[in-house]
Amino acid sequence: MSTALPLLQADPIVAQKPAVDPSTLEHRNLLDGPFWQKIPAYREVDETSFLDHNWQAKNTITNVAKLLKAVEGLVTPQFVADAEEGFKRAPMSVRVSPYLLSLIDWSNPYEDPLRIQFVPLQSRLLPDHPKLDLDSLHEQADAPVAGLTHRYPDKALFLPLDTCPVYCRFCTRSYAVGVDTEEVEKVNLKVSDERWKRAYQYIASRPELEDIVISGGDAYQLRATQLEEIGEALLAMPNVRRMRFATKGPAVMPMKLLTDDPWLDALTRVVDKGRKLHKEVVLHTHFNHPKEITAITQRALGRVFERGIFVRNQSVLQRRVNDTPEVMGLLVKRLGHVNVHPYYVYVHDLVKGVEDLRTTLDTALYLEKFVRGSTAGFNTPVFVVDAPGGGGKRDAHSFEYYDRESGISVFTAPAVKRGQFFLYFDPLDQLSLAAQRRWTDPLEQKVMVEVALQRAKEHVR
Repeated sequence: MSTALPLLQADPIVAQKPAVDPSTLEHRNLLDGPFWQKIPAYREVDETSFLDHNWQAKNTITNVAKLLKAVEGLVTPQFVADAEEGFKRAPMSVRVSPYLLSLIDWSNPYEDPLRIQFVPLQSRLLPDHPKLDLDSLHEQADAPVAGLTHRYPDKALFLPLDTCPVYCRFCTRSYAVGVDTEEVEKVNLKVSDERWKRAYQYIASRPELEDIVISGGDAYQLRATQLEEIGEALLAMPNVRRMRFATKGPAVMPMKLLTDDPWLDALTRVVDKGRKLHKEVVLHTHFNHPKEITAITQRALGRVFERGIFVRNQSVLQRRVNDTPEVMGLLVKRLGHVNVHPYYVYVHDLVKGVEDLRTTLDTALYLEKFVRGSTAGFNTPVFVVDAPGGGGKRDAHSFEYYDRESGISVFTAPAVKRGQFFLYFDPLDQLSLAAQRRWTDPLEQKVMVEVALQRAKEHVR
């Protein structure tokens, strides 16, 4: 007698999802080919040269005249004059890689999201917020030794140098990064064996320090031997369990990961040694717009991925750059496509000379609703406010009080600085005319701040 079970007839599929909308796969469409040759200055540059990190570094533009000369014929004389005046008021000096310059749409430079981040225009600048401070995050106030900020209980920020492959307009360290400008005399954080030694001594002396961020400036600018020296020194400390090398390099000069074998090999050795010691060593990078991710980026980060190096991204929320659900959503999906984990989106710090880039806190809250659920949770960034005054990174939703009329939000940081209150201020031009008028009066400013603080105190448990 057969004991086989009767075959069950499969139920028909009652409901199917409609065919996928091709636009939802846009994150896979990466710019490829010799796109740089549309720039007159690079018309004759072949692929081998353009993908050489040494060629990129040698041809990086470091003054306004050369920058505008490179796009001569692509922009109007009015744009040139606008940019010249914009740079005179900028807190950051000029440094733009050929790769980055080639990604800008020079047929529409006023609206291009990459131009907005790197080339200031006089016509778009806005007055700084009256509550702005050059070192708004008080990194120097929390620095026990020069170039080492110890704010969080178990984490420190090490700034071994003060240069980057490019200089971003929105840099929160405009007080130190790059050379002096007409607007800012910089704090000196140049490479120094003695300064590094003092930083190592402090880290080793604090048993609670387990997590070290190596930034700058930018870790891309470290020589391979320097990168390995820092890694070896920190891995040798029993208390250090995690370290992160922070760099914007993959977004603005990805070819370094393709052609600078000594640098990538040094990073790989530090990562591998950390893994053998059961310590985490990762790379943190900084993409702000999906246009910054090209086929070259994918190849470069693929090489990093093959070596088992984990990469996280931190974006800065900027007006007319990534402040719409469509752009932010595409950025998040494209990062995941090239094996980079979106980690943070920072509400723009109060930085001198870039009020036109800042958004309201409400914008961040709005965007977070659209991004969450569009992809896996581990590929969904947290929107944060790096609280002015040294409160550290606070989830954008965690304010104790937020007055959208005055633009004042109040945060607390119980694990960082218990009992203190930290205020963030929306850009004035995004407020009502009545609120803008109140901000012109110092007495009214004081009243608005006092009211916000009182409401926040009433909310705190």
